[in-house]
Amino acid sequence: MNILFDERLDGPLVSRDKAEVLNDLQQSIPAMTLLHREEDLRPFECDGLAAYRVLPMLVALPDSLDQVEKLLKRCHALSVPVVTRGAGTGLSGGALPLEQGVLLVMSRFNKILKVDPDARLARVQPGVRNLAISEAAAPYSLYYAPDPSSQIACSIGGNVAENAGGVHCLKYGLTVNNVMRVDVLTIEGEHMTLGAESLDAPGFDLLALMNGSEGMLGVVTEITVKLLPKPETAKVLMASFDDIEKAGRAVGDIIAAGIIPGGLEMMDKLAIQAAEDFVRAGYPLDAEAILLCELDGVEADVDDDCATVRRVLEDAGATNIQQARDEVERAKFWAGRKNAFPAVGRMSPDYYCMDGTIPRRELPRVLKGIAALSQESGLAVANVFHAGDGNMHPLILFDANQEGQLALAEEVGGKILELCVAVGGSITGEHGVGREKINQMCSQFQPDEISVFHALKAAFDPQRLLNPGKNIPTLARCAEFGAMHVHNNELPHPELPRF
Repeated sequence: MNILFDERLDGPLVSRDKAEVLNDLQQSIPAMTLLHREEDLRPFECDGLAAYRVLPMLVALPDSLDQVEKLLKRCHALSVPVVTRGAGTGLSGGALPLEQGVLLVMSRFNKILKVDPDARLARVQPGVRNLAISEAAAPYSLYYAPDPSSQIACSIGGNVAENAGGVHCLKYGLTVNNVMRVDVLTIEGEHMTLGAESLDAPGFDLLALMNGSEGMLGVVTEITVKLLPKPETAKVLMASFDDIEKAGRAVGDIIAAGIIPGGLEMMDKLAIQAAEDFVRAGYPLDAEAILLCELDGVEADVDDDCATVRRVLEDAGATNIQQARDEVERAKFWAGRKNAFPAVGRMSPDYYCMDGTIPRRELPRVLKGIAALSQESGLAVANVFHAGDGNMHPLILFDANQEGQLALAEEVGGKILELCVAVGGSITGEHGVGREKINQMCSQFQPDEISVFHALKAAFDPQRLLNPGKNIPTLARCAEFGAMHVHNNELPHPELPRF
């Protein structure tokens, strides 16, 4: 399904003839790196959010820094927008191409340049798979901590763009907490190095700014990541509950007991049933919810923490608590959680994955709100949470072949995100804003805040050529969305056109 978008950019894009742009770029970079035929472009029309599809004007597949630099310089000179793409696993439409733009695919930048076990660092290109970093570090008993569910396929460059997390981010942090340095090219083709291999670097923290910037500020060409020693031991407890709200309260109780688990995940009944049918993880099919709590570190400390968590779970109303007997069973428990998305995909023709964050204390309230939205809309929702840090992934099941169901799923998803904001949370935790959540940005931020975002974007990319129309809404879009505060029957910025 193709969805046409009104770009709502701050300035008009210059419309360029495809043949003209192709001919110009072929003067600077090898013709074999450029795709222009429709059948070659089609595989790149969407990222992991397949409901949104746009055919790019051209796709570039460079394999050297020089080629990327020349491409950016020419696109800047021609005022042709550029969208950067990693592995295409993103779930917010962040790598959705532009019909009048070039899609810059970094998949050929897939080399691990250096693993330094003494400094506990790895220097990698942006197209390297997340899991490949840990595989390369394994001979030194080291690993890269952030582990999004798509880690077998997603690229580290995409992880930086979205500030990806994973099931172990509660204890070990998001991408921003595990990246030491990035090399970046601006839209003008200028080189920047942000951060350093040392623990701290002077000046403004532009490295943190680049993490989660969704390809809007520059093109990342090299990344230095932290490596951590593998824990001496890791043990997983699986607790079953007959009430999902009890499971939600147990999450806060564990943290309040002074325990910071390596991972603390929650799944509801629908997600449990889907995962068990797909993976055979050993999940209890009669449970309304389960918590997976992983504790890692020195064996004696882990044993003490396991005993504490077990007591907390019993007090919270767990009907059964099972500890993984060995590494094989531990891996099975996690395989069920990490495969929850494709597992749910087997139950329904389509699903729509949301990505909000909330304070842990609000888990029961938000779960109740999601249940009400599900009942009201008639669309089933499977709940999967990085419960420890309040990052929720409701999966809204629908059938795109039935007229109006996609729009209904999007409406339910938008209401879930607005509920997150209402309880003090955020519209995204790790999937990014992209194209999907740009309207909800108007719910979370005030016009003056959005203006600051635009000023920051302009400082890096004055012509707004890098991934335009994503992440940051225009004030006109917010006015149309109706999220701006109305005072005395008048919207702010009355001079803006209302579409």
